[in-house]
Amino acid sequence: MDTKIGSIDACKPTNGDVGSPPNGAVATIHHDSVPSSEATLGRHLARRLVQAGVTDIFSVPGDFNLTLLDHLIAEPELKNIGCCNELNAGYAADGYARSRGVGACVVTFTVGGLSVLNAIAGAYSENLPVICIVGGPNSNDFGTNRILHHTIGLPDFSQELRCFQTVTCHQAVVNNLEDAHEQIDKAISTALKESKPVYISISCNLAATPHPTFIRDPVPFSLTPRLSNKMGLEAAVEATLEFLNKAVKPVMVGGVKLRVAKASDAFVDLADASGYAMAVMPSAKGLVPEHHPHFIGTYWGAVSTPFCSEIVESADAYIFAGPIFNDYSSVGYSLLLKKEKAIVVHPDRVTVANGQTFGCVLMRDFFTELAKRVKRNETAYENYHRIFVPEGKPLKCKPKEPLRVNAMFQHIQKMLSSETAVIAETGDSWFNCQKLKLPKGCGYEFQMQYGSIGWSVGATLGYAQAVPEKRVLAFIGDGSFQVTAQDVSTMLRNGQKTIIFLINNGGYTIEVEIHDGPYNVIKNWNYTGLVDAMHNGEGQCWTTKVRYEEELVEAIKTATTEKKDCFCFIEVIVHKDDTSKELLEWGSRVAAANGRPPNPQ
Repeated sequence: MDTKIGSIDACKPTNGDVGSPPNGAVATIHHDSVPSSEATLGRHLARRLVQAGVTDIFSVPGDFNLTLLDHLIAEPELKNIGCCNELNAGYAADGYARSRGVGACVVTFTVGGLSVLNAIAGAYSENLPVICIVGGPNSNDFGTNRILHHTIGLPDFSQELRCFQTVTCHQAVVNNLEDAHEQIDKAISTALKESKPVYISISCNLAATPHPTFIRDPVPFSLTPRLSNKMGLEAAVEATLEFLNKAVKPVMVGGVKLRVAKASDAFVDLADASGYAMAVMPSAKGLVPEHHPHFIGTYWGAVSTPFCSEIVESADAYIFAGPIFNDYSSVGYSLLLKKEKAIVVHPDRVTVANGQTFGCVLMRDFFTELAKRVKRNETAYENYHRIFVPEGKPLKCKPKEPLRVNAMFQHIQKMLSSETAVIAETGDSWFNCQKLKLPKGCGYEFQMQYGSIGWSVGATLGYAQAVPEKRVLAFIGDGSFQVTAQDVSTMLRNGQKTIIFLINNGGYTIEVEIHDGPYNVIKNWNYTGLVDAMHNGEGQCWTTKVRYEEELVEAIKTATTEKKDCFCFIEVIVHKDDTSKELLEWGSRVAAANGRPPNPQ
């Protein structure tokens, strides 16, 4: 990646490495002098966003942010994507950050801020640098006893700030111009360095005000690179080599924090050098190339891809790169792993065999050094190759037989290429999409840690806006779609060519498999009719309902040929009990974990 962030191309990832320079380099954002009429806080913020890699902001207007929006959209390289609600604007910034490496949303004070808060919390859990910009109260109102609208009726304006403090890594309240440039630059640089969301509140009367600090050329803004402690790195590598070289059948498992550590390439280099069998945890799907010769699938305990868990759990040494072992990823804490066999590599530290922990060691540096000296051992992969039996194909549906989900995803697999990306909504789509084999260059995203239903609509909007050259295939359940459906209209408004597969099975199926009840049944909508109403004759849109396999085949053919440059919405009607076998297994184990009785007092 180019060390200069001023180029937008430098901020488009090939492997998720965005937002900070290569190890040992210093990135500088260059800032040319500007006419005095443009030397305003709003234009300064707009230029900074563009320089950091943001070319689209997702916004909902409100009276406190209107002037700020005027100055943001006056920046030629910044496009405003108006969203239907703040929650979706936040989800869109999340999806955009997954592709571009940084995203931004703009909302109004408190009513907008608290509405977007859930999306920002999700971005925090997924280590995504989302810049949340809020139009705040007039600077003259701070410190007074005035009560403002859009608040809870108290003269204390800090409620929104206090809420954001727990879900952002930095907060900046800009209510004077003297240090506004410093506050903005610090917030953006912190988001990029920490790979977490930040909160910037800008008083509504300051956005249009010129100030000398916005004319200076250049305004210094650098990202100080993180470096490994050389002695610590050497000690960590030595201890790891001693442990691995005694092992008979070691394996490697990639975790979701490969993204924040920017270590995907180094992880693959280690796999090349070591010959180890290589798997991923479910949340890391898409971060490691699945066409790699030693890739063995997704390790997800009892619901792993076939033969993967057997190889991982029978290994006598496993390297876990950036894992998160929560109740979902561990299938209700049922993984058959032993800490004394594990080398756990976090973005900035390494723990060897549940013993020594080596701090100030960057994951990328650790894998790079390990790859130079590791002894090659292909035993685990050879074992996998011996026991592997190709999966059988589901039975073909008979003519006019109700479509089955497993048959559907056989056809989805054929759609994937380097020119597509998959977005999987929380629910059974997690499990069905996890089984897809991603070709080289095919994107893949889902929100496993936070698991907020409805996330995928906004995330699809943002991801597709960030990489218009890819066609996004989104798989969304009917229950999740009902939470955030409105911003399909924003996709249409912006000419996106996404294909949404709406899985209509009459309710919250993932909840049914954890704990069933009448609350998991939802009101059925005419989903294609809803999207047609949003279309309203403006833009390009094609919708269809499918009930049988032959209808699905025809719909996919239409969407990928004559409607290839069109937004497509395919409602797939399936039986309410048609789920993947993995969801059935996972649901029962998560239910058991949720239902554990209290410990004796």
